[in-house]
Amino acid sequence: MASEISDHDMFEKVPTGISGFDKIAHGGLPKGRATLVSGTAGSGKTIMAVQYLQAGLEQFDESGVLVTFEEEPEDMVANVAAFGWDMNQHIRNKRLIIIDGTPNSDEVVFESGQFDLSALMARIETAVKRINAKRVSLDAVSALFPQFTDFHIIRRELHRIVHGLRHMGVTTIVTMERTEEDGGVARFGVEEFVTDNVIIIRNRLEHERRRRTVEVLKFRGAVHSAGEFPFTIDSKEGMMIIPLSAIELIQRSSLDRISSGVPELDTMCGGGMFRDSIILVSGATGTGKTLMVTQFLRSAVESGQRYLLFAFEESEFQLIRNATSWGTDFAKAIEDGHLRIVCCYPESRSLEDHLVHIIREIDDFGPTRIAVDSLSALERVSTIRSFREFIIGLTSAVKLREIAGMFTNTTSMLLGGESVTETHISTITDSIILLRYVELHGEMRRGITVLKMRGSWHDKNIREYHIDDVGMHIGEAFSGVGGILAGNPVYDFREEHKQLSNLFGPED
Repeated sequence: MASEISDHDMFEKVPTGISGFDKIAHGGLPKGRATLVSGTAGSGKTIMAVQYLQAGLEQFDESGVLVTFEEEPEDMVANVAAFGWDMNQHIRNKRLIIIDGTPNSDEVVFESGQFDLSALMARIETAVKRINAKRVSLDAVSALFPQFTDFHIIRRELHRIVHGLRHMGVTTIVTMERTEEDGGVARFGVEEFVTDNVIIIRNRLEHERRRRTVEVLKFRGAVHSAGEFPFTIDSKEGMMIIPLSAIELIQRSSLDRISSGVPELDTMCGGGMFRDSIILVSGATGTGKTLMVTQFLRSAVESGQRYLLFAFEESEFQLIRNATSWGTDFAKAIEDGHLRIVCCYPESRSLEDHLVHIIREIDDFGPTRIAVDSLSALERVSTIRSFREFIIGLTSAVKLREIAGMFTNTTSMLLGGESVTETHISTITDSIILLRYVELHGEMRRGITVLKMRGSWHDKNIREYHIDDVGMHIGEAFSGVGGILAGNPVYDFREEHKQLSNLFGPED
């Protein structure tokens, strides 16, 4: 009886070198086969095809052949130079060959109404042999067939291309256009049946912004992760996939404690925050969230650590001024190299771009603590799904680097209430600190409570605090008051009566 062969053993994978893609593809593209990459205009098909070759040249020492059917080779070289890819250098070193397959070139021949790809395929095979190419990209093959209405001819010629490439022993990406984001796989409706593997790139319009995703629809005979994965096109690295489902829970957890910068809060948290914890500070506007970030920073600077602050609602000058009013010198911390402040509007980038930018800044500066002020500003310019994916990617990156992260969130209601941001991040944070306004006897006061402290005892009381020119000071727990977190405080007169009885004795 023949033994069973697992999917992992059936096909060797060729790593693409595209950031994040090889994780969702479980190693890369099936070796020796053709993969169809289909997407609408502007989705990133050409970038993926060229980056696959560029990574082969730079990372894996594999020569490549690029066949362009829509852009002339000179234009292609100039366009991808924006990513720092010097294709002319590889051409001079005889490790890359670009073939002009545009309909106006001599590589495609139309004779008496017949379609003949023989000259083009012969040129590709010659190029592959000349430089011993292992990778081939055919970009915008759809441009070959606009005048054909007989899908049988298109299917036959595509099959000839794919069969010829497989005979050459190369691993190929073939890009083709699709007319709409959620329609057929490709323009002619036959492409997916000819190729062994299909990847769909989408470029949807959400909240007046474009959001790109990639999906491995099929790998014939090989495994891959299912579903859509967000990606961005970065000016430095090209296509970058964010493989959220491939994130592994392998982060280590430390027992070391760090100070929040508020001594009373450290006591409420059982001795301080864990060194590699994610802390959510949630409250209405004016409750002191940015102040907590400032004191968290001050504690880091005083202990000789580096701190990175991402601000999405205030400028660097505003933050420096505010910190100065609380007795913290941000300007000196920046000058001494202990602090870096990164400010930008939430609308300036997509969430995927924000995530890439944040991680890049973390790796460049090497902080021991970071803060994001505030997450709710980012939530307002995204969908629920994309925001959730952003949160997972951000918290995973922070915990993987074993640093502490403090994230602030602004609730929409002054008294009580829970925001969308709080709902979507609460399950993946280690600590949640709630700041609430408390209306008592016609006076607006403030209350703080540690709602969650993973892995540690914490004070469960709601304590009153006040803010002065030094910072936050936490006092005693509210007594005889209920409904604070719900935003509907109820005063218990029985508690007041009991206290009066203790002072003056029982009534006659």
